[in-house]
Amino acid sequence: MQKILVSACLLGEKVRYDGLVIPALKRLTDAFESIADMIPFCPEVAGGLSVPRDPAEISGKDGFDLLDGKATVNNKSGEDVTLFYLNGAAKALETAIKNNIKIAVLKEKSPSCGNSLIYDGTFTKTLKSGKGVTAAMFERNGIHVFNEKEIEEAVEFIESYAKV
Repeated sequence: MQKILVSACLLGEKVRYDGLVIPALKRLTDAFESIADMIPFCPEVAGGLSVPRDPAEISGKDGFDLLDGKATVNNKSGEDVTLFYLNGAAKALETAIKNNIKIAVLKEKSPSCGNSLIYDGTFTKTLKSGKGVTAAMFERNGIHVFNEKEIEEAVEFIESYAKV
């Protein structure tokens, strides 16, 4: 059975920056239970950040720029937390490689996991197009990234991948 890495917060784990629990997405668990083994992972916690923690946003274009040393991740208090995000992304990639994972379903809008939208670094709740750090690292390494609104697309990808 195919393995997929899933943002732990989407599976109801208490890892969000604000300490709140998102109820496990039944759509997600229902969609994958018969076709994939889900491996929950939170890059931010794996990178050494606590729960709760100050919200953080990428200052710069997105996670690709951060991986290239052209951006930082700062929390709302102004602290540079880039290293935590880079370490978490590296650990997520290590987990994916170890488990032969080719697909991930990650939390949209997150500075780690967003695959199409992230906050713009101003802490004004303004979104911009871009990738989070882990999403960018995954894509650079051939791991396909979907968000919680793209579950059907992820299922289609897994099913087509299984036929190859």
